[in-house]
Amino acid sequence: MIIGLTGRNGSGKGAVADYFVSRGCNATSLSDELRAWLRARGSEPTRDNLIAGGLQIRTEGGGGVLASLALQRIAREGGDWVVDSVRNPMEVEVLRERPDFVLLDVQADVQTRFQRVMARARGGDAVDFEQFLRQEQAELAPSDKAAQQLLATAALADVVVHNDGSLQALHEALAGVWSRAAAGPDAVGSSPGGSLSDNDNDNDNDNARNKP
Repeated sequence: MIIGLTGRNGSGKGAVADYFVSRGCNATSLSDELRAWLRARGSEPTRDNLIAGGLQIRTEGGGGVLASLALQRIAREGGDWVVDSVRNPMEVEVLRERPDFVLLDVQADVQTRFQRVMARARGGDAVDFEQFLRQEQAELAPSDKAAQQLLATAALADVVVHNDGSLQALHEALAGVWSRAAAGPDAVGSSPGGSLSDNDNDNDNDNARNKP
């Protein structure tokens, strides 16, 4: 089984990933693949560099290149996996080559997400609300289809996770998602686009694993 996570910055994807790791999943992130690619070229993985680098690697290697790298690792190591930071529809297309793939879109209010980003104070994150919104806008629906396409990717989700409440409430909602995912993709939803929606909730202490 592969559970993919998409969502905007600060939505709490790391908290969701942590939950599935606690249920026995291995974890990887398409952002980690991109960070390694940037470092190999001498670039710091700031948020702006991640956006620009993601565009470059997808332009050179195809829109699903990061997902292909992740699938290669998953095939080598086996087991169940949670894959964070799915950001382009072509990545979803590659991951859906696995019939046991399920995509979750993690959502939270913009002010909640901004406060989480400020609290984690990770290098490359926005330093004020204006910069936060500027960075987000660059990720939502740029004209270049090789760039991050968060809106189009979210539209392909099998489950929407609303992450605005307590960590306990999030875990309770994810328990239901986990049981359905374990039963197979047909139990989660027969078609993309949010066929099931869970009123899940937030991690007030959004942690360092929350990917950009």
